Amino acid sequence: MGTGAVAERGEPAVGLPPGLDLEVFDLLATMVAVVRVDGQCVFANAAFEEVLGLSRRSVLRGSLFERFIDQQPLLETVAAVCRNDYSSSRFEAQLRPQPGSPGDPLAVHVIVTQFAAGELALVELVEVQQRTRQDREERDLGLARANKELIRNLAHEIKNPLGGIRGAAQLLQMEVESKGLIEYTQVIIHEADRLQALVDRLLAPHRKPHVVSDVNIHEVCERVRSLILAEFPKGLKIVRDYDISIPEFRGDREQLIQAVLNITHNAAHALADRIATGDARIIFRSRVVRSLTIQRQLHRLALVLHIEDNGPGVPESIRDRIFYPLVSGRDGGSGLGLTLAQTFVQQHQGAIECESEPGRTVFKLLIPLL
Repeated sequence: MGTGAVAERGEPAVGLPPGLDLEVFDLLATMVAVVRVDGQCVFANAAFEEVLGLSRRSVLRGSLFERFIDQQPLLETVAAVCRNDYSSSRFEAQLRPQPGSPGDPLAVHVIVTQFAAGELALVELVEVQQRTRQDREERDLGLARANKELIRNLAHEIKNPLGGIRGAAQLLQMEVESKGLIEYTQVIIHEADRLQALVDRLLAPHRKPHVVSDVNIHEVCERVRSLILAEFPKGLKIVRDYDISIPEFRGDREQLIQAVLNITHNAAHALADRIATGDARIIFRSRVVRSLTIQRQLHRLALVLHIEDNGPGVPESIRDRIFYPLVSGRDGGSGLGLTLAQTFVQQHQGAIECESEPGRTVFKLLIPLL
């Protein structure tokens, strides 16, 4: 695509100044089009084709304005940018669903920028849902980093006095003769050991080295499946829905097993009532997606692993805080399982998303492949 704008690959575009190479826009995950002042589209990138479900030829045959429910804001903005009233502008808009399609209008954030010395306008369309997800990922990543630093500092501050308390209780136990008092010292030692174990779990992800090897995500899922079914042998069905074409990737197999196990184990506990009635179900679904942005980086190919259950859903009161340390939705839970899962996935430059409603909860593990 030497001239960048093409009706189909290999065909030169009409209406672009010579020397412009727009091939780089095909690497973007956002939709990009180049238009004349009348709205005639002279270039559309690959994302534009994929999101709209149209061939590039059909996109270039018509006016970009016609694809918007309210054409006037884009029409006026493109004209103003081409006149050099201002160099760029942003606004919110909605794209029409395709004729005959039952889909809803697509909400987009529109960025119009002057292009080719004012002869053309560059129109970038960012799906509002994608933008929201990226903002959430960035916020979650910042919170995870802050939590990690807080946990490490707090754990180290707890460890030193905890060792002193345990040692003092052991010395006291050797001095006292009363059986009742010895029982009290044993309680102190036991509780100190329990807190020590909790601190060790908090520090575990930051102590263990990242062991990188070739990882097959389906081997990870099968290992977790066998562990869960060994613990819950009756009333629970784990369904596999694998895309066997997914390639191996470089990662820490044990960390990923632990991440998937923590999420699946939580799901199994949430399904207690359904397990009792025999209709509990967890689904492992693996898929590949192209041009996915994770942690503000565009990846050409990424793995999406869905872990879906038919349980009661995540309680609404903690839905926005489920990845925070020590937040648990069940009695007796440590509140560390999802925190550790998120840490392990983020160490693979990935992210975890959660969608939950009564009867259906889905955790999505997003891990870049390329």
